[in-house]
Amino acid sequence: MDKQYERFCVADPYFYDALTSAQPEATWFAAARRPVPDGWRRETLDDWLIYGPEGGELPDQGWKIHVSACLDNAERVLDRVFGYCRSRGLPFKFIHGRAALLLRNAKYARRGSSGKFITVYPRDDAELEVVGKELGELLDGEPGPYILSDLRLGDGPVHVRYGGFAARYCVADGVVEPALADPSGRLVPDRRDPVFRTPDWVPLPRFLGPHLAARNATTVVDLPYRIEEVIHFSNGGGLYRGTDTRTGDRVVLKEARPHAGLDADGVDAVARLTREQEALELLSDLPGVPRVHDRFRLGEHDFLALEHIDAVPLNKLLVDRYPLIDARAGAERYRAYSRWALHVYAQVERIIDAVHERGLVYGDLHLFNVLVRTDGPDADTAVLIDFEVAGPADGYRRPGLRNQGFAAPRGVTGPDVDRYALACLRLAMFLPLTAMLRLAPEKARDFAAVIAEHFEVPAEFLDEAVATITGRPAAPGPAARPRPDTDVPALMRRLTDAIVDSATPRRDDRLFPGDIEQFHSGGLNLAYGAAGVLHALAATGAGPFPGFEDWLVRRALRPSSGSRLGFYDGLHGVAYVLHELDRRQEALDVLARCLGEPWDELGTDLMSGLAGIALSLLHLADATGETALHDAARRATDLVSARLAAVAAEEPPAGERAVSGGRQPRAGLTHGWTGPALLFLRLYERTGDPAQLDRAVTALRQDLRRCVTRADGALEVDEGWRTMPYLAQGSTGIGIVLDQVLAHRPDERLARAGAAIGRAAGSPFYAQAGLFAGRAGIIRYLAGHDRDDDRLDRQVGNLAWHAVPFRSGLAFPGDQLLRLSMDLATGTAGVLLALGAARHDPAADLPFLAPAAGPAGAR
Repeated sequence: MDKQYERFCVADPYFYDALTSAQPEATWFAAARRPVPDGWRRETLDDWLIYGPEGGELPDQGWKIHVSACLDNAERVLDRVFGYCRSRGLPFKFIHGRAALLLRNAKYARRGSSGKFITVYPRDDAELEVVGKELGELLDGEPGPYILSDLRLGDGPVHVRYGGFAARYCVADGVVEPALADPSGRLVPDRRDPVFRTPDWVPLPRFLGPHLAARNATTVVDLPYRIEEVIHFSNGGGLYRGTDTRTGDRVVLKEARPHAGLDADGVDAVARLTREQEALELLSDLPGVPRVHDRFRLGEHDFLALEHIDAVPLNKLLVDRYPLIDARAGAERYRAYSRWALHVYAQVERIIDAVHERGLVYGDLHLFNVLVRTDGPDADTAVLIDFEVAGPADGYRRPGLRNQGFAAPRGVTGPDVDRYALACLRLAMFLPLTAMLRLAPEKARDFAAVIAEHFEVPAEFLDEAVATITGRPAAPGPAARPRPDTDVPALMRRLTDAIVDSATPRRDDRLFPGDIEQFHSGGLNLAYGAAGVLHALAATGAGPFPGFEDWLVRRALRPSSGSRLGFYDGLHGVAYVLHELDRRQEALDVLARCLGEPWDELGTDLMSGLAGIALSLLHLADATGETALHDAARRATDLVSARLAAVAAEEPPAGERAVSGGRQPRAGLTHGWTGPALLFLRLYERTGDPAQLDRAVTALRQDLRRCVTRADGALEVDEGWRTMPYLAQGSTGIGIVLDQVLAHRPDERLARAGAAIGRAAGSPFYAQAGLFAGRAGIIRYLAGHDRDDDRLDRQVGNLAWHAVPFRSGLAFPGDQLLRLSMDLATGTAGVLLALGAARHDPAADLPFLAPAAGPAGAR
């Protein structure tokens, strides 16, 4: 689970939202509620308040000072820094309230920006030295978390970093990034990584030398442990595999940073590490619990050395064994899985019971915290890890750090916290959709019915789970499976009703609630914003909605600084939708703004880059007759062609496994070479030029290199640690374009790949419902094959597994399943469009994805 999603679950019980959207000024720090000082101005930017003297100017970049603070001293620190900056006319900004500061310092906050509470902007290096020294003295003794991206001055909360002051952006590796200017004036990325570094051309001011030396003095050289592998990092510290050099024992080293990695109660990583040590020592004689090896400190960080358990996380084993993802799995495989899952569950329940007998509550049971041994005499034995929220049963309440898919409701206390999680585990072992239960507890009954239909599980096993989760006994007799809505037009009307009911036209940042990406790329675009929702509504015959269109027009004509340009994540896609909605002049105005930016530096992909831009420009050039759009489209196409030729000419590294993502190129429709293949295919249909079809084939083969055939014969995109069948970054998106290429040119190799991709669309289970990475995308793929296919009917029917009533309609959860989404990529609008592709007449579709009518070259 992507932990970034959890911080967007605080503000609203139904939708992902930024805390800044819901926090009234009454909850802000006292300094933030005071009148702005005379002669000063104030601006609001997300959860920052920016103060500066009227008429004052700053350089575009330079050394900045960051001050950190803890929750209990933040008001005091802010008062001192506020007064200091005001008296000296220094511009500064700060996080406006306690809740926002907690989220900035939370365990799964972004490590590169965590800890930053106040930013002060000195005018030059001389002022940097004076202000740094004076703030250090002013805040002497005040604790605060170490800011990983910065250099700390002394041992207090004052830090420095070289970076941008002004909001400037550049394109790096096809992505829009915050920018700095190098000595030649060229904009380059202003990296916000969790490590202190300065640009190559920036000398370190002399007074910072001793502070850098002090930072570098702490090393692992003298530790009696050899760190061999990073398991993962969080804002609270790292988790490492290593060896005790004194004994040769393998260990896991758990790091805790003071004042950082806060949970919802404000408890830091060091306090939780102490809790874990105390709990494990109390449980040291229990099987299924790791042993404490050592506790030590390195610099300011605490470490716990734990017994290394040679086992596999349950969530990974479930994926490897789970029969419901394999359309070919037979009855015996389902029976064998049921026996194994019940066996593992019974062990976990026994360990939890033993923990309770010792007077403790575990508090953090979920699939990632159960390890299962897979080899030797102890094969299939379970172990619990991660006891950092364990505590005495008396007075134990829901912990401040929890997995949302297993966390008990507010008010559940003591051992019942674990019993609720055990109930969720009963369902998750057979249908891993329990992240939805906090959103819609009644779905537990639906899940139990689906499980009973497919697996041999005792009825009481499921009934007890449902009763615990819903707070009501299960109905007598077999549970009723969630019934698919066979009246697809009526279902589409219910989805439309939910989308319209969810609209928030009074907000400036978004019109329809969707994925958390709205708070990064904005609420306007096709994938995650208003444009995509309006496209889905229009394509399926709903509307018009002039009020919604006006909202999009107003904001598209005055986009915020740093807005992206791409087709799915930026303004080119917005222009396409505005034209689709008969807002021709507004579409051209948005395009004019786009073409004034350095768009030719973007990548080649469909989501953000030149393939999507070229397709949009070609379409709008044809529709409007604007010569400048034709010229720009030709320029974008030529750039994609040249880059494809360069990539195709490269020999892949010997022995390298071609995977998607990480340090290798990504594959798939939206981020890989399939997007350019779609561009070349549409160009071939326009011109009949076989060279364009050649390029489409070449582009597809780049992505097919990054696919792997699973044991069930399905071809999926290989990400190294998982395989992906989905529309956007998986194999079915590749398959849609590949099948259309085959309609123009036979190719045995592509035909074999296409047949294998077809097998990836037959799974009964998909973790999410969305268009880009869920069942709706599979429906769109099947709709392009045969709208009367039995598999298509089953996939449409199985949408009921994720469906949730919302007001007068029906909605679907977005990515991670924790909240509903209405957007095109992840939510209800995407499901609506997929149903429109499968059952609407005329068929709805994503832009440019349907093949052109008529013979090639007819246009």
